[in-house]
Amino acid sequence: MPEDLTLNRIPGLLPGARAPDFSLPGIDGKTYALGSFKAKPVVVVFFTCNHCPYVQAWESRFVEVQRDYAAKGVQLVAINANDEGKYPEDDLAHMQERAKDHGYNFPYLRDESQRVAEAWGPVATPDFYVLDKDRVIRYRGRMDDNHKDANAVTLRYLRDALDDVLAGKAPRVPLTPPYGCSIKWKPGHFT
Repeated sequence: MPEDLTLNRIPGLLPGARAPDFSLPGIDGKTYALGSFKAKPVVVVFFTCNHCPYVQAWESRFVEVQRDYAAKGVQLVAINANDEGKYPEDDLAHMQERAKDHGYNFPYLRDESQRVAEAWGPVATPDFYVLDKDRVIRYRGRMDDNHKDANAVTLRYLRDALDDVLAGKAPRVPLTPPYGCSIKWKPGHFT
């Protein structure tokens, strides 16, 4: 199947859509919404969790992207929507511990109701959404092409999208298939 047809079948919000707002608690005890970042010209909302091996493999690169792009006005915002009943390592206490242990330099939010995830439609952890100043999605998908080895990365999708949006251009690749673990929905989610 040609790549463009496959990409059109990715569920959830796609580039060109306006990002839905949210109001979620962070691991720091504060509540965050998209408006919390109104001074930032680019916001990267990404759905993640603690237990997924793909997230764990890419995790240090999340921190690096925030570090490398903070001075350019980019803000990463991580959201964990996984069912903590079946995956207790994804609860708020474990989120706080993981963020501390791995030096998270961005807000890490808990979507316990899963309503935000339902509105956005992520299919994997991680799943990245790059938002421009008008909070329109300009890129959606994966971080890069090699979760196992940062030194073997040849396609840096997220960084390329950030560079393009910061330069006022359309991302050269606006959509890539998200890659990682599935979102862990609560029982009855699809009924």
